[in-house]
Amino acid sequence: MKKLGAIPSQTIRDMMAASFIKGADEKNIQPASLDLSISEQVYRVSSAFTPKTGEGVFEAAKRLADPEPHDFSKPLELDTTYLVKLNESLALPEGIYAYANPKSTSGRNDIHARLLGDGMQRFDSAGVPGFKGDLWSLITPHSFRIKMQTGDTLSQMRFFNSDTRIESEPELEINYQRHKFLYNVEGNFIDYSKIKIRDRDGSLILTINLDSDLVGYRCEKSQEILDLSRRDHDPDKFFTPIYRPKDGKLKLRKGDFYIFFTKQCPRVPPTFSAELAPVDVRAGEYRSHYAGFIDPGWGHGRDGNEKGWAIVLELRPYEDNLILEDNKPICKLVYERVTEEPELVYGEGTLGSNYALQNGPRLSKHFKS
Repeated sequence: MKKLGAIPSQTIRDMMAASFIKGADEKNIQPASLDLSISEQVYRVSSAFTPKTGEGVFEAAKRLADPEPHDFSKPLELDTTYLVKLNESLALPEGIYAYANPKSTSGRNDIHARLLGDGMQRFDSAGVPGFKGDLWSLITPHSFRIKMQTGDTLSQMRFFNSDTRIESEPELEINYQRHKFLYNVEGNFIDYSKIKIRDRDGSLILTINLDSDLVGYRCEKSQEILDLSRRDHDPDKFFTPIYRPKDGKLKLRKGDFYIFFTKQCPRVPPTFSAELAPVDVRAGEYRSHYAGFIDPGWGHGRDGNEKGWAIVLELRPYEDNLILEDNKPICKLVYERVTEEPELVYGEGTLGSNYALQNGPRLSKHFKS
């Protein structure tokens, strides 16, 4: 019987060897995803766009892009969109399709990275089985200027042969109790019967944690330059820490960029991956989780010895004076099956070590701790 679901690391490696994925580096393989790297082709464009069906991305960009490529010695400017050619291209076998997400690093640095594929009229999609074409990225820094190098990775791609997301309450409850999907910050399992907020669509609703000394960070637009090759930036030049609100209420300003973390500590067993999804708009007008994919092994480990890790969330309010309180619903977690357990598991060795064991509002790896 054919195994269905998301494609694991060893199959991604096989696809590279068979030239179904071209231009990729093995070091960029993750448990159930592939980090996509930027090339030296970068163009400033006047607006975001997608190509028409049957149209190449570069062809579509000609009417929007500057004629001269961007100079890599100069930073990407604030609120300016750039079209970046990726080193990877695809010639997928029939039955395999792909989607992309920004990496955690992109989300935490407020870098909006959206994938474009030849002939694809949707962002972040090579969702046609057997897709063949080049890959590009639209990159927009929203909070500060960034300096990139060729080979930097801002997006990750996931490959599938079927949609195996958990979409029913009975299936969720069975797998939740079996794999112990959620723990609290004290390291105690949260029984399924204790979950009171549900959408009954197979997802888990996660809530914000404002019951900590440090609850998050706020970023106003700045002319500071974030060099992605460095790991020693001073966080105080980019972010303002947010501490526990005295009255339990935190007022957010429209347009500012915030980093928070979840009250629950999810676990993703090696036979699953997961994706963050928006909560109902009735919970508030904001966008959370620019980066929303979670690899197999998160908060779980190979043998299930970990007791969950909090998820760091990026949030930008679309309305002024939005008030958050502790335990307010902030996002949903959707689990999906992997065709087989990956050879690589998040948190093993150096894989994912930047964000493993996190249980607070951690900034990206580019900042001093």
